[in-house]
Amino acid sequence: MNKKLAAALSGCAVLVLALSGCGSSEDENTVDDWAKKYCDQAKAQFKSKAEAEQLIRSTATDGKPADIQAADSKAFQDLADANKAFAAAFKSAGTSPAEEDAELVKAAVAEREANAKSYLDLKKQMDGLDVQDQQTFADGLKGVADGLAKVEENESAWNKLRDSETGRAMAKQQGCKPVKVVTPPKSGGASGSTAP
Repeated sequence: MNKKLAAALSGCAVLVLALSGCGSSEDENTVDDWAKKYCDQAKAQFKSKAEAEQLIRSTATDGKPADIQAADSKAFQDLADANKAFAAAFKSAGTSPAEEDAELVKAAVAEREANAKSYLDLKKQMDGLDVQDQQTFADGLKGVADGLAKVEENESAWNKLRDSETGRAMAKQQGCKPVKVVTPPKSGGASGSTAP
């Protein structure tokens, strides 16, 4: 009788261990599932963002003011749209299963929404420049470049999220891999260089 009881208890212990092992693995998979949901939705936006940044970089500063204005205005609109979509993808994915990262995701959403608004402000600023006067346009372009540099620096919440458990899960997803647009480098438009 004692042998049967011992065997039953031993079997229960093995079952508990197996279940607890499954539980931790399941938690990890849940974070990966969350990351996949976000990255699958954000994938197109990473490409759009990279292309817009490349457009700014490749617009020659010594080109025609109207051409620079059109290129940078389009790029700012695309960057605004991409940032809005990044924020929407976070909201759609919901709260990260890694509880300690929930606030980081919220902060990243707020940062992306703020950047979207800033890019729209830059677009308005660019659209308002006088393309008829080269010197006036050049002076205005410097202000746009300064504004662009400030927006590009507003990545602290995103960087903190990337260093978290949730961020590491996102980094493993194909949809969140960095996108490189290969174009021969030229003199920059509004800024000459943008964040990767």
